[in-house]
Amino acid sequence: MVFKKEEWFSNIRTDVLAGLVVGLALIPESIAFSAIAGVDPQVGLYASFCIAVTIAFLGGRPAMISAATGAMALLMITLVKAHGLQYLLAATVLTGVIQVIAGYFKVAKLMRFVSQSVVYGFLNALAILIFAAQIPEISQMDSLGYLFMALGLAIIYLFPYIPKIGKTIPSPLVCIVVLSGLALLLSADMRTVSDLGQFPDTLPIFLIPEIPLNLETLQIILPYSMTLATVGLLETMMTTTVINEVTGTEGDRHQECRGQGFANIISGFMGGMAGCAMIGQSIINVSSGARTRLSTLVAGVFLLCLVVFFKDWLAYVPMAALVAIMVMVSFTTFQWGSIKQFRKHPASFNAVMLAVVIVVLATHNLALGVLVGVLLSALFIINKLESEVKVQSERSGNIRTYSIYGQIFFSSSDKFFQFFNFKEDLHKVIIDLTHAHIWDMTSVNMLNTVIQKFKDQHIDVEIIGVNEASSTLIDRCNPL
Repeated sequence: MVFKKEEWFSNIRTDVLAGLVVGLALIPESIAFSAIAGVDPQVGLYASFCIAVTIAFLGGRPAMISAATGAMALLMITLVKAHGLQYLLAATVLTGVIQVIAGYFKVAKLMRFVSQSVVYGFLNALAILIFAAQIPEISQMDSLGYLFMALGLAIIYLFPYIPKIGKTIPSPLVCIVVLSGLALLLSADMRTVSDLGQFPDTLPIFLIPEIPLNLETLQIILPYSMTLATVGLLETMMTTTVINEVTGTEGDRHQECRGQGFANIISGFMGGMAGCAMIGQSIINVSSGARTRLSTLVAGVFLLCLVVFFKDWLAYVPMAALVAIMVMVSFTTFQWGSIKQFRKHPASFNAVMLAVVIVVLATHNLALGVLVGVLLSALFIINKLESEVKVQSERSGNIRTYSIYGQIFFSSSDKFFQFFNFKEDLHKVIIDLTHAHIWDMTSVNMLNTVIQKFKDQHIDVEIIGVNEASSTLIDRCNPL
């Protein structure tokens, strides 16, 4: 870890204020994710504190927020039910170890296979999930709650336009302060953050999971840890891509992978569950103007201080304020341009985007949606490359020239074979590959088959125009 002053103290006021907003917004989600996983609220709260603070120092993407997440919590349910909390803590530590190894092996390079259509689908699905997660809370509101939520949204969207102060204070923080003060002034009987559950009353302490250290334990936790590590890294890399685009800056993906790993290791030893980057809270953070690691650190520390030392204050923060903030996040996250430009986008682009959205909404598994999107993108590209393979054929006397155009690989090799007429009465065939490229062993074998078929008919074959890369592959795989 190299300390860079500009990554910490170049935007102090805005980063501190943004961190306060995010720290408060982390509380309901951390508790909710703990409930999903089947553990006490303090497990999610401790995890969010440990992961946020650790990633502030060891992460590769300043101003990104990492904590306990819903996608990770869903993967823990069966482990907790079957084996209990201690095995979850052990699995969290092992998850971190796997992620650290993945970071050093630079698996983040795989993100280059994620197309823009997959990113759009991921963001749109996530926006819908964030909004849907607010519906249970909205359904419990009375008319006063709806009024507070509407007022909160008005503050969030209109406050930035106030001259001089509108850009200096994050509007979500103003929303929380104003609605809390108004609820106190009116003695309003409405749900507050303190109604979410029992908060811890002590700081997290270092502990070693109480499990047998043997091969049987490893066999139990390894499958869960592998899945958690994969999903966590995938969500983190997707979130990194989004925050890079929003801020116009680049983060170190490999360092972020390692940082996530170390954060989960520390979380497991401090009584927390595994987590990863949170796109919703990250959007809140950067939308509030945060740009440095200080905002992430403040968010984690403020979260812990609130739930341990200042929990009584939470009785004044109406849930309507946090719901308003999360509704804003869902609208900000959704890529409205993908709808406006829907008719202009290629059908394959729209199909991949919709497939990601449908899979994520059906399974609530963001990683599975991204995987489906990547596979579909690959299939569409393969189909496009295959369809672009074509041939021009000319006969001059007893010589026929086949000019091949396009990419010849495993999928297009059969089409390549069908271009040739082996029954024609010829002395010689010229195969011109000037405008083609041979990509794999399947294509080399198919080319050899074509040559042999002509030779069986006592027809000479000449190959011309082979580029250097194709020639090297042909010579290496199956010399003619």
